[in-house]
Parts: sequence; structure tokens; C-alpha cells
Amino acid sequence: MATKTTRSKSTPAYRCGECGWATVKWVGRCGECQAWGTVEELGQVTAKTTAATSIASPALPIAEIDATAAGYRPSGVGELDRVLGGGLVPGAVILLAGEPGVGKSTLLLDVAARTARTGMRVLYVTGEESAAQVKVRAERINGIADTLFLTAENDLGLALGQIEKIEPDLLIVDSVQTLASGEVEGAAGGVTQVREVAASLINVAKRRNMATLLVGHVTKDGSIAGPRLLEHLVDVVCQFDGERHSRLRLLRAIKNRYGPTDEVGCFDLTEAGIEGLADPSGLFVTRTKDPVAGTCITVTLEGRRPLVAEVQTLLSKTTNAQPRRATSGLDAPRTAMILAVLQSRAKMDLSGLDSYVATVGGVKLSEPATDLATILALASSMHNHPLPPQFVAFGEVGLAGEVRPVPEIGRRIIEAERLGFKFAMVPASPHPPKNIPDAIRVFTVSSVFEALDIAFEQRAKN
Repeated sequence: MATKTTRSKSTPAYRCGECGWATVKWVGRCGECQAWGTVEELGQVTAKTTAATSIASPALPIAEIDATAAGYRPSGVGELDRVLGGGLVPGAVILLAGEPGVGKSTLLLDVAARTARTGMRVLYVTGEESAAQVKVRAERINGIADTLFLTAENDLGLALGQIEKIEPDLLIVDSVQTLASGEVEGAAGGVTQVREVAASLINVAKRRNMATLLVGHVTKDGSIAGPRLLEHLVDVVCQFDGERHSRLRLLRAIKNRYGPTDEVGCFDLTEAGIEGLADPSGLFVTRTKDPVAGTCITVTLEGRRPLVAEVQTLLSKTTNAQPRRATSGLDAPRTAMILAVLQSRAKMDLSGLDSYVATVGGVKLSEPATDLATILALASSMHNHPLPPQFVAFGEVGLAGEVRPVPEIGRRIIEAERLGFKFAMVPASPHPPKNIPDAIRVFTVSSVFEALDIAFEQRAKN
């Protein structure tokens, strides 16, 4: 007589095939990754695959494996190479995600043209535009090359056939959500199709030792569309960000099997194409003849790169019962905390004033090291006294009014000196930076009161 397996009410009987989330009853949508139709009933799993009788490539001792084939090859775009750790690795699969219109296709078309000019064969597969539309963009950004091949395909099988025919050294697919396989069910961009397309492209990339760049769409909340498995399968995941009304674009590596994930690439998107910015600080600083009250320069870190940016503030009398607190480019809750510190600790009455705090050039400053510059800019606007010229400040401010140390103080000071600044206000640290240039005078502070006294004293002397 067959025995019946019983489950307790608290025993998970269903599991999501995408993220592994378990539940005691079936649901149509996963409660963890929010994917539809991926929750399946758990059952006894029996292995069906048997061991192969012959092996084409036997395992070797790790010391005998040739690693030269996995060396970096420069892409021709320095900022992309910086983020990747040195360049494109043969056989590596890179996923580039970003919002519509941010410049993903323009960047990869530029990479394709520069790589092709080195003599390598490049295949650009577009599923969103026609070949003629891509060529128009290539002519606009000077992206025409003899060994750059272009095809417009939405069928995965035809795209794989193009790869076998052309045998490229670099493959670019724009985008992975537009390709579909006729051998699996579902529409292009669905969970099943994206999984099949990614697995097929990764398989051919590893087999042919071909570097591959995949464009990925993002959802409304900024996450990569499709199954989370896609991010696990690829070798590198990069995020391309930028404000629609700003020319600046930032490239970050979220995952990188071949290099660091704390580097940031800066690009300038113009009508003539996209260009790497080795020194983007000039975009975020206003150059005026005379100092203006309410502004302060700071040095923030984007990855491991020091970036000089300007914080601007404006305080004006309000006619409303509740003063307005407007913020652009800075974290709004942190800015509200800084206003509270000024009100409670520095005894500045801001209750009847509207406050406007913004950055220059559309840059987003989320690092706490910008706190000190924001406080000095607000105090400067409050008293209508400009800060000293050629002056920078950075440091984290706590609720007690203390100024806390931040990472890489020495590197920030050196970057400020390189750009011509003469004064720097930094947090007091138990490990003071070494090798500070003599051309810049450094003031160390441990509280907001000390910072305000030194800043406006130096302004009086100047």
C-alpha cells in the first residue's frame, strides 16, 4: 500500500525558482523578488544526468593552466577600462544597465568602433533599432570602422549564426531583453526568454573566448529587468547613471570578477558623442571673479577618485507658517539634520527662513564628508559673509556638533592643492595625513564651532 507524505502547516511546500523564497502555499507572485509564475511545488528531486564516459578536456593542476588568455585588452575608452580594472577580458560577459536615454548604446557603439580600429573583429547586434538608424548614430560620433559588423536581429538563433559566421573578438548585444529564442516559450524580455538568451550568449562567449557586452533594461525602481539569475550568470555588472538635464554620466561596477567595484568612470554626453572625463571637477565648480556668500567647495570621493564639487545655499525670509526646505543634489534628510545642528548647537535662528541647498552641475553628493561644507555654506549665507577664496572643506558632522574623520583625507588635500586651492579645513584625526604639499594650508577642526570661527576669521584676514 502506497504511503502518503504529510506536511505540517508550517513546512514550506512551494519555492521560487528565481530567488529561492519559500512559502507554505502557492502564490502567483514571489513575495521576495516579485516575479510572476516562478513559485513551484517542492517534490523529491531525482538526478537524471549520468557521468560522461570520455572527457575532451581533462582537469589540470592549477599551476599548469595558462592564464595569459585572460589578460586585459584595452577597449580604447579609458574611463571604461578604469571601471573594469584594466580593460576587456577575453571570454568575459559584461552586463551594462541603465535608464532609457542615458547613453548606453552611444557608449557601446564608441567602444565597438575604437576596438575595431585596433584590427579586431567586432559584431554589434541591435534588437531595438534598424541597422540604418545605428549607422546614422555611428556617423555622428565618428564610429565607422572597417572591421565593425552590424546586424539587426531579434531571433537568438540568427544572432548565434552571425557569430559563427563572422567569428568576432568582441560581441555587443543591444539589448538582451529584445532577443528571443524560438525553442522556448514566452515573449521577448520574459523570465524564461532572458534566461535562455543569457545562457546561450554566455556559452558561446566562453567557448570562443570572446568578450561580450550586453545592454540590460532597468525597471522603475532602478533594478535590472528580468530574472535575478542574469546578474549571477554574467562576470561583470555595470550601472550607467546620469540626470536627463545634465551632461555628466557615471559608470559604476556593481559586480566584477576581474577587478575592483569601487571605481567610477565619468563621461560627458554631447551631440558629437560621449567622451571620458579624466578630470571632471571643472563641471561642478563655479568660477567667479569675486567670492559669493553661501557657497563652499568640498572634496568628495566617487569610488576611489577624489572629486571637487561646490555646495550652494540660499536663505531667505519666509511668509509661510512652515519654512521651505528645498534640496537638490544632496541627501534631503541629511540636509535637514545639518539645519537642525545649526539651529540647536550653533544657535542660528533659521525658523523664519526658507533654505535652498544645491550642488553645481547636477552632481549628486551622498557622502557624509560633504556635511562640513554644507554647514559653512549655510552659515555664510546666514551672515552674508563669503568664505575665504581658494578654500575647501570636508568632514562628517554629528548631531552633537562634532566633526568626525572621513576616509582618504590626504588624497583629498592633494587633489585640492592640485587644482590650486590654498586653504583646506579637515577633521582632526588620530592618524594625520602625511606628505601634504606645502602650497596648501591645512586647518584641523573637531567641532562645528571651531570650524565657523576659523573659516570666518580667515575671511576677515583676507
